[in-house]
Amino acid sequence: MRNKILIVDDVELNRDILSDMLEDEYDILTAADGRQAITIMNSEIENIAVVLLDLVMPEVDGFYVLNIMKERDWMKDIPVVIISGDATVEVETRALKFGVNDFIHKPFNVNIVRQRVKNITDLYNYRKQIEERYNTQTDILEKTNILLRRQAYELHQNNARIIDILGTVVESRNLESGEHIHRVKGYTHLLALEYMKLYPEEGMTTHRAKLIASASSLHDVGKIAIPDSILLKPGRFTPDEFAIMTAHTSKGAAIVKEMSDIWDEEYGTACYEICLYHHERWDGKGYPMHKKGDEIPLSAQLVSLADVYDALVSERCYKDAFSPEQAYEMIVGGECGQFNPKIIECFKNLKEEFENFDAEHYSLEDENSDLPDYMTQMF
Repeated sequence: MRNKILIVDDVELNRDILSDMLEDEYDILTAADGRQAITIMNSEIENIAVVLLDLVMPEVDGFYVLNIMKERDWMKDIPVVIISGDATVEVETRALKFGVNDFIHKPFNVNIVRQRVKNITDLYNYRKQIEERYNTQTDILEKTNILLRRQAYELHQNNARIIDILGTVVESRNLESGEHIHRVKGYTHLLALEYMKLYPEEGMTTHRAKLIASASSLHDVGKIAIPDSILLKPGRFTPDEFAIMTAHTSKGAAIVKEMSDIWDEEYGTACYEICLYHHERWDGKGYPMHKKGDEIPLSAQLVSLADVYDALVSERCYKDAFSPEQAYEMIVGGECGQFNPKIIECFKNLKEEFENFDAEHYSLEDENSDLPDYMTQMF
Protein backbone atom coordinates (compact mmCIF):
# COMPACT_ATOMS: atom_id res chain seq x y z
CA MET A 1 0.00 0.00 0.00
CA ARG A 2 1.31 3.41 -0.98
CA ASN A 3 1.96 6.16 1.53
CA LYS A 4 -0.56 8.97 1.76
CA ILE A 5 0.45 12.64 1.59
CA LEU A 6 -1.82 15.38 2.91
CA ILE A 7 -1.35 18.72 1.10
CA VAL A 8 -2.80 21.71 2.97
CA ASP A 9 -2.85 24.99 1.03
CA ASP A 10 -5.57 27.57 0.42
CA VAL A 11 -4.33 28.17 -3.14
CA GLU A 12 -5.72 25.52 -5.49
CA LEU A 13 -2.87 25.98 -7.99
CA ASN A 14 -0.31 25.14 -5.29
CA ARG A 15 -2.24 22.03 -4.32
CA ASP A 16 -2.40 20.92 -7.95
CA ILE A 17 1.33 21.51 -8.55
CA LEU A 18 2.32 19.58 -5.47
CA SER A 19 -0.13 16.80 -6.32
CA ASP A 20 1.32 16.49 -9.83
CA MET A 21 4.84 16.30 -8.36
CA LEU A 22 4.01 13.47 -5.97
CA GLU A 23 1.07 11.48 -7.29
CA ASP A 24 3.25 8.95 -9.13
CA GLU A 25 4.63 7.65 -5.83
CA TYR A 26 2.00 8.61 -3.24
CA ASP A 27 -1.74 8.70 -2.71
CA ILE A 28 -2.70 12.36 -2.36
CA LEU A 29 -5.13 13.95 0.07
CA THR A 30 -5.79 17.69 -0.17
CA ALA A 31 -7.28 20.33 2.12
CA ALA A 32 -8.08 23.93 1.22
CA ASP A 33 -7.79 25.22 4.78
CA GLY A 34 -6.73 24.26 8.27
CA ARG A 35 -10.17 23.18 9.42
CA GLN A 36 -10.53 20.75 6.54
CA ALA A 37 -7.02 19.45 7.21
CA ILE A 38 -7.90 18.64 10.84
CA THR A 39 -11.05 16.80 9.72
CA ILE A 40 -9.04 14.68 7.28
CA MET A 41 -6.40 13.91 9.90
CA ASN A 42 -9.09 12.79 12.33
CA SER A 43 -10.15 10.03 9.95
CA GLU A 44 -6.79 9.26 8.31
CA ILE A 45 -4.41 9.62 11.25
CA GLU A 46 -3.11 6.05 10.89
CA ASN A 47 -2.48 6.34 7.14
CA ILE A 48 -0.90 9.76 6.55
CA ALA A 49 2.86 9.57 6.04
CA VAL A 50 3.58 13.31 5.64
CA VAL A 51 1.67 16.58 5.90
CA LEU A 52 2.74 19.41 3.55
CA LEU A 53 1.40 22.44 5.38
CA ASP A 54 1.05 26.05 4.30
CA LEU A 55 1.16 28.55 7.15
CA VAL A 56 -0.68 31.55 5.76
CA MET A 57 -4.35 30.65 5.19
CA PRO A 58 -7.60 32.50 5.90
CA GLU A 59 -9.61 31.72 9.04
CA VAL A 60 -7.68 28.66 10.30
CA ASP A 61 -3.97 29.06 9.52
CA GLY A 62 -1.09 26.59 9.66
CA PHE A 63 -0.05 27.49 13.20
CA TYR A 64 -3.54 26.66 14.42
CA VAL A 65 -3.24 23.26 12.73
CA LEU A 66 0.16 22.70 14.38
CA ASN A 67 -1.29 23.61 17.76
CA ILE A 68 -4.16 21.12 17.34
CA MET A 69 -1.73 18.42 16.21
CA LYS A 70 0.44 19.03 19.27
CA GLU A 71 -2.54 18.99 21.65
CA ARG A 72 -3.75 15.67 20.20
CA ASP A 73 -0.24 14.21 20.23
CA TRP A 74 -0.21 13.72 16.45
CA MET A 75 3.18 15.35 15.91
CA LYS A 76 5.02 12.24 17.09
CA ASP A 77 3.25 10.10 14.48
CA ILE A 78 2.91 12.40 11.47
CA PRO A 79 5.93 14.25 10.02
CA VAL A 80 5.13 17.83 8.99
CA VAL A 81 6.88 19.79 6.23
CA ILE A 82 6.09 23.51 6.15
CA ILE A 83 5.72 25.00 2.65
CA SER A 84 5.49 28.76 2.97
CA GLY A 85 6.39 31.97 1.21
CA ASP A 86 7.35 33.57 4.54
CA ALA A 87 11.08 32.92 4.94
CA THR A 88 11.68 35.02 8.06
CA VAL A 89 13.70 33.55 10.94
CA GLU A 90 10.89 34.32 13.36
CA VAL A 91 8.36 32.23 11.39
CA GLU A 92 10.76 29.31 10.98
CA THR A 93 11.71 29.41 14.67
CA ARG A 94 8.07 29.45 15.72
CA ALA A 95 7.25 26.52 13.42
CA LEU A 96 10.26 24.49 14.55
CA LYS A 97 9.19 24.85 18.17
CA PHE A 98 6.12 22.78 17.30
CA GLY A 99 8.41 19.97 16.14
CA VAL A 100 8.02 20.26 12.37
CA ASN A 101 10.43 18.10 10.38
CA ASP A 102 11.39 20.39 7.51
CA PHE A 103 10.81 23.80 5.93
CA ILE A 104 10.47 24.42 2.16
CA HIS A 105 10.16 27.95 0.82
CA LYS A 106 7.90 29.08 -2.02
CA PRO A 107 8.35 29.08 -4.91
CA PHE A 108 9.39 25.46 -4.50
CA ASN A 109 11.71 23.37 -6.62
CA VAL A 110 10.26 20.09 -7.88
CA ASN A 111 13.35 17.99 -7.20
CA ILE A 112 13.85 19.43 -3.73
CA VAL A 113 10.22 18.77 -2.78
CA ARG A 114 10.33 15.19 -4.10
CA GLN A 115 13.62 14.38 -2.39
CA ARG A 116 12.67 15.85 0.96
CA VAL A 117 9.31 14.10 0.95
CA LYS A 118 11.06 10.84 0.03
CA ASN A 119 13.59 11.26 2.82
CA ILE A 120 10.87 11.86 5.36
CA THR A 121 8.61 9.03 4.18
CA ASP A 122 11.55 6.63 4.16
CA LEU A 123 12.39 7.66 7.70
CA TYR A 124 8.73 7.39 8.68
CA ASN A 125 8.46 3.86 7.23
CA TYR A 126 11.70 2.78 8.85
CA ARG A 127 10.55 4.08 12.21
CA LYS A 128 7.25 2.24 11.86
CA GLN A 129 9.07 -0.99 11.07
CA ILE A 130 11.29 -0.54 14.11
CA GLU A 131 8.27 0.18 16.32
CA GLU A 132 6.38 -2.83 14.99
CA ARG A 133 9.41 -5.06 15.54
CA TYR A 134 9.88 -3.66 19.03
CA ASN A 135 6.19 -4.17 19.86
CA THR A 136 6.34 -7.73 18.56
CA GLN A 137 9.44 -8.52 20.61
CA THR A 138 7.96 -6.82 23.67
CA ASP A 139 4.79 -8.88 23.28
CA ILE A 140 6.83 -12.08 23.04
CA LEU A 141 8.89 -11.14 26.10
CA GLU A 142 5.77 -10.25 28.06
CA LYS A 143 4.12 -13.57 27.22
CA THR A 144 7.31 -15.42 28.14
CA ASN A 145 7.52 -13.50 31.40
CA ILE A 146 3.91 -14.36 32.25
CA LEU A 147 4.60 -18.03 31.49
CA LEU A 148 7.68 -18.05 33.73
CA ARG A 149 5.80 -16.31 36.51
CA ARG A 150 2.98 -18.80 36.18
CA GLN A 151 5.43 -21.70 36.39
CA ALA A 152 7.05 -20.10 39.44
CA TYR A 153 3.66 -19.64 41.06
CA GLU A 154 2.68 -23.26 40.37
CA LEU A 155 6.03 -24.44 41.74
CA HIS A 156 5.41 -22.42 44.88
CA GLN A 157 1.95 -23.97 45.26
CA ASN A 158 3.35 -27.47 44.78
CA ASN A 159 6.10 -26.77 47.34
CA ALA A 160 3.50 -25.68 49.88
CA ARG A 161 1.38 -28.80 49.29
CA ILE A 162 4.38 -31.14 49.63
CA ILE A 163 5.46 -29.42 52.83
CA ASP A 164 1.97 -29.58 54.34
CA ILE A 165 1.64 -33.27 53.50
CA LEU A 166 5.00 -34.12 55.05
CA GLY A 167 4.22 -32.06 58.12
CA THR A 168 0.88 -33.81 58.56
CA VAL A 169 2.58 -37.22 58.35
CA VAL A 170 4.87 -36.18 61.20
CA GLU A 171 2.00 -34.93 63.32
CA SER A 172 0.06 -38.16 62.82
CA ARG A 173 3.07 -40.11 64.18
CA ASN A 174 3.27 -37.72 67.08
CA LEU A 175 -0.39 -38.47 67.98
CA GLU A 176 -1.34 -34.84 67.56
CA SER A 177 -4.27 -33.49 65.60
CA GLY A 178 -2.19 -31.84 62.90
CA GLU A 179 -3.37 -28.42 63.99
CA HIS A 180 0.01 -27.81 65.63
CA ILE A 181 1.59 -27.32 62.21
CA HIS A 182 -1.22 -25.02 61.11
CA ARG A 183 -0.95 -22.94 64.26
CA VAL A 184 2.84 -22.68 64.07
CA LYS A 185 2.50 -21.56 60.46
CA GLY A 186 0.03 -18.86 61.47
CA TYR A 187 2.06 -17.65 64.46
CA THR A 188 5.22 -17.58 62.33
CA HIS A 189 3.50 -15.52 59.67
CA LEU A 190 2.20 -13.02 62.23
CA LEU A 191 5.69 -12.66 63.72
CA ALA A 192 7.36 -12.25 60.32
CA LEU A 193 4.93 -9.54 59.21
CA GLU A 194 5.34 -7.68 62.51
CA TYR A 195 9.12 -7.99 62.18
CA MET A 196 8.86 -6.48 58.69
CA LYS A 197 6.86 -3.56 60.11
CA LEU A 198 9.09 -2.87 63.13
CA TYR A 199 12.46 -3.45 61.45
CA PRO A 200 12.17 -2.54 57.74
CA GLU A 201 15.95 -2.19 57.54
CA GLU A 202 16.25 -5.97 58.00
CA GLY A 203 14.82 -6.62 54.53
CA MET A 204 11.84 -8.79 55.44
CA THR A 205 9.16 -8.75 52.72
CA THR A 206 5.61 -10.07 52.46
CA HIS A 207 6.90 -12.72 50.05
CA ARG A 208 9.63 -13.78 52.48
CA ALA A 209 7.20 -13.80 55.42
CA LYS A 210 4.85 -16.09 53.52
CA LEU A 211 7.67 -18.38 52.44
CA ILE A 212 9.03 -18.77 55.98
CA ALA A 213 5.56 -19.45 57.35
CA SER A 214 4.92 -22.09 54.71
CA ALA A 215 8.34 -23.70 55.25
CA SER A 216 7.66 -23.87 59.01
CA SER A 217 5.38 -26.85 58.33
CA LEU A 218 8.51 -28.98 58.03
CA HIS A 219 10.15 -27.88 61.28
CA ASP A 220 9.68 -31.31 62.90
CA VAL A 221 9.92 -33.53 59.81
CA GLY A 222 13.00 -35.19 61.33
CA LYS A 223 10.74 -36.82 63.94
CA ILE A 224 9.90 -39.36 61.24
CA ALA A 225 13.24 -40.95 62.08
CA ILE A 226 12.71 -40.97 65.88
CA PRO A 227 11.55 -44.30 67.41
CA ASP A 228 8.00 -44.36 68.80
CA SER A 229 9.33 -45.42 72.19
CA ILE A 230 11.00 -42.04 72.51
CA LEU A 231 8.70 -39.87 70.40
CA LEU A 232 5.61 -40.96 72.33
CA LYS A 233 7.16 -41.27 75.79
CA PRO A 234 4.94 -39.51 78.37
CA GLY A 235 7.65 -38.93 80.97
CA ARG A 236 11.01 -37.20 81.06
CA PHE A 237 13.77 -38.38 78.74
CA THR A 238 16.94 -40.00 79.94
CA PRO A 239 20.13 -38.28 78.71
CA ASP A 240 20.48 -40.88 75.96
CA GLU A 241 16.84 -40.54 74.94
CA PHE A 242 17.14 -36.76 74.89
CA ALA A 243 20.17 -37.02 72.61
CA ILE A 244 18.19 -39.20 70.22
CA MET A 245 15.23 -36.81 70.35
CA THR A 246 17.37 -33.75 69.65
CA ALA A 247 18.71 -35.49 66.56
CA HIS A 248 15.36 -34.82 64.83
CA THR A 249 16.76 -31.40 63.89
CA SER A 250 19.74 -32.72 61.92
CA LYS A 251 17.72 -35.64 60.56
CA GLY A 252 15.07 -33.21 59.33
CA ALA A 253 17.70 -31.06 57.63
CA ALA A 254 19.13 -34.17 55.95
CA ILE A 255 15.67 -35.13 54.66
CA VAL A 256 15.14 -31.65 53.26
CA LYS A 257 18.56 -31.73 51.61
CA GLU A 258 17.74 -35.03 49.93
CA MET A 259 14.55 -33.48 48.52
CA SER A 260 16.26 -30.36 47.21
CA ASP A 261 15.41 -31.15 43.58
CA ILE A 262 11.65 -30.87 44.11
CA TRP A 263 11.58 -27.20 45.10
CA ASP A 264 13.37 -23.97 44.32
CA GLU A 265 16.52 -22.91 46.16
CA GLU A 266 14.90 -20.22 48.29
CA TYR A 267 12.27 -22.60 49.58
CA GLY A 268 14.76 -25.38 50.17
CA THR A 269 17.11 -23.10 52.09
CA ALA A 270 14.33 -21.86 54.37
CA CYS A 271 13.16 -25.43 55.07
CA TYR A 272 16.71 -26.57 55.79
CA GLU A 273 17.43 -23.66 58.17
CA ILE A 274 14.18 -24.12 60.05
CA CYS A 275 14.62 -27.89 60.47
CA LEU A 276 18.21 -27.63 61.68
CA TYR A 277 18.08 -24.50 63.87
CA HIS A 278 14.54 -24.12 65.28
CA HIS A 279 15.68 -25.37 68.72
CA GLU A 280 18.69 -23.06 68.93
CA ARG A 281 18.47 -20.19 71.43
CA TRP A 282 19.70 -16.60 71.34
CA ASP A 283 22.10 -17.22 74.26
CA GLY A 284 23.63 -20.33 72.66
CA LYS A 285 21.96 -22.79 75.04
CA GLY A 286 19.85 -24.51 72.41
CA TYR A 287 20.64 -27.45 70.18
CA PRO A 288 21.98 -29.16 68.09
CA MET A 289 24.89 -26.79 67.30
CA HIS A 290 24.62 -24.24 70.15
CA LYS A 291 24.40 -21.34 67.73
CA LYS A 292 23.76 -17.97 69.32
CA GLY A 293 22.56 -14.52 68.35
CA ASP A 294 22.44 -13.78 64.65
CA GLU A 295 24.33 -16.98 63.90
CA ILE A 296 20.84 -18.47 63.95
CA PRO A 297 18.96 -17.77 60.69
CA LEU A 298 16.02 -15.42 61.19
CA SER A 299 13.64 -17.97 59.65
CA ALA A 300 14.49 -20.46 62.41
CA GLN A 301 14.27 -17.79 65.12
CA LEU A 302 10.72 -16.88 64.11
CA VAL A 303 9.58 -20.51 63.94
CA SER A 304 11.28 -21.24 67.26
CA LEU A 305 9.16 -18.78 69.22
CA ALA A 306 5.99 -19.82 67.39
CA ASP A 307 6.71 -23.49 68.12
CA VAL A 308 7.41 -22.87 71.81
CA TYR A 309 4.24 -20.82 72.26
CA ASP A 310 2.06 -23.50 70.69
CA ALA A 311 3.76 -26.22 72.72
CA LEU A 312 2.99 -24.30 75.91
CA VAL A 313 -0.70 -23.65 75.19
CA SER A 314 -1.32 -27.19 73.89
CA GLU A 315 -1.93 -30.35 75.89
CA ARG A 316 0.73 -32.98 75.30
CA CYS A 317 1.15 -36.56 76.51
CA TYR A 318 3.69 -35.31 79.04
CA LYS A 319 2.00 -32.03 80.18
CA ASP A 320 -1.20 -30.08 80.58
CA ALA A 321 -1.80 -26.95 78.56
CA PHE A 322 -0.79 -23.57 79.97
CA SER A 323 -3.11 -20.61 79.53
CA PRO A 324 -2.17 -18.09 76.83
CA GLU A 325 -1.39 -15.56 79.56
CA GLN A 326 0.94 -18.00 81.32
CA ALA A 327 2.64 -18.90 78.03
CA TYR A 328 3.14 -15.21 77.24
CA GLU A 329 4.72 -14.51 80.64
CA MET A 330 6.96 -17.57 80.42
CA ILE A 331 8.34 -16.60 76.99
CA VAL A 332 8.78 -12.92 77.79
CA GLY A 333 10.30 -13.81 81.17
CA GLY A 334 12.91 -16.10 79.64
CA GLU A 335 11.64 -19.34 81.22
CA CYS A 336 11.71 -21.09 77.82
CA GLY A 337 15.17 -19.97 76.81
CA GLN A 338 16.37 -16.70 75.37
CA PHE A 339 14.91 -15.34 72.12
CA ASN A 340 16.01 -12.51 69.86
CA PRO A 341 14.94 -9.28 71.66
CA LYS A 342 13.54 -7.95 68.37
CA ILE A 343 11.31 -11.00 67.99
CA ILE A 344 10.23 -10.65 71.62
CA GLU A 345 9.11 -7.09 70.82
CA CYS A 346 7.09 -8.44 67.90
CA PHE A 347 5.58 -11.08 70.19
CA LYS A 348 4.60 -8.44 72.74
CA ASN A 349 2.82 -6.43 70.07
CA LEU A 350 0.99 -9.56 68.92
CA LYS A 351 -0.18 -10.78 72.36
CA GLU A 352 -3.89 -10.44 71.54
CA GLU A 353 -3.47 -11.81 68.02
CA PHE A 354 -1.80 -14.93 69.40
CA GLU A 355 -4.48 -15.40 72.06
CA ASN A 356 -7.31 -14.98 69.54
CA PHE A 357 -5.69 -16.90 66.69
CA ASP A 358 -8.21 -19.09 64.88
CA ALA A 359 -6.31 -21.90 63.16
CA GLU A 360 -9.47 -23.39 61.65
CA HIS A 361 -10.16 -20.31 59.54
CA TYR A 362 -6.62 -19.16 58.90
CA SER A 363 -4.87 -19.61 55.56
CA LEU A 364 -1.77 -18.07 54.06
CA GLU A 365 -3.69 -17.79 50.80
CA ASP A 366 -6.17 -15.44 52.48
CA GLU A 367 -3.41 -12.89 53.00
CA ASN A 368 -2.89 -10.16 50.40
CA SER A 369 -0.79 -11.67 47.64
CA ASP A 370 2.47 -10.03 46.64
CA LEU A 371 2.05 -11.29 43.08
CA PRO A 372 1.36 -8.77 40.31
CA ASP A 373 -2.31 -8.03 39.51
CA TYR A 374 -2.25 -9.88 36.21
CA MET A 375 -0.95 -12.99 38.01
CA THR A 376 -3.64 -12.99 40.67
CA GLN A 377 -6.26 -12.70 37.92
CA MET A 378 -4.92 -15.83 36.22
CA PHE A 379 -5.63 -18.18 39.10
